[in-house]
Amino acid sequence: MVKIDKTIEHFSLPQGVIRDCKIGKGTIIYNFVNLYECEIGENCMIGSFVEMQKGAKIGDSVRVQSHSFVCDGVEVGNDVFIGHGVVFSNDRRPSIVMQKTGAWKMEKTVVKNRVSVGNNATILPGITIGEGAMIGAGCVVTKNIPKGAVVVGNPGRFL
Repeated sequence: MVKIDKTIEHFSLPQGVIRDCKIGKGTIIYNFVNLYECEIGENCMIGSFVEMQKGAKIGDSVRVQSHSFVCDGVEVGNDVFIGHGVVFSNDRRPSIVMQKTGAWKMEKTVVKNRVSVGNNATILPGITIGEGAMIGAGCVVTKNIPKGAVVVGNPGRFL
């Protein structure tokens, strides 16, 4: 476990890397993470086996549980809980050819303040999850979620 009190340019953990990240004071990062050119706010907790890619932005007082994946284009607000094994996606039609030719289009995903995302949820690209919403465990979020909504299932449906 590492407690961060400044911006990190490069830090090697046992079996993990933190490279060119902005990390707020009081944030705790457990071992075995890969964080690349991302931003993490103050007083956050990043669990083991988490990967955050270049361009991911995490607000203050966010908890990201183990085995989660946060890709480029994901912006998470403040006071958010992201459960174990949560996966964000930024590419609706993944294709190596499109990436090589430059035709690839990253789709931004926004998670507003005070959202809770249950274990093993999958958030598809181009989604906005409204403030205070709750995403059930194993849910596949395929469309925007309004403020305060509770969503469960595959595909996600409102309760």
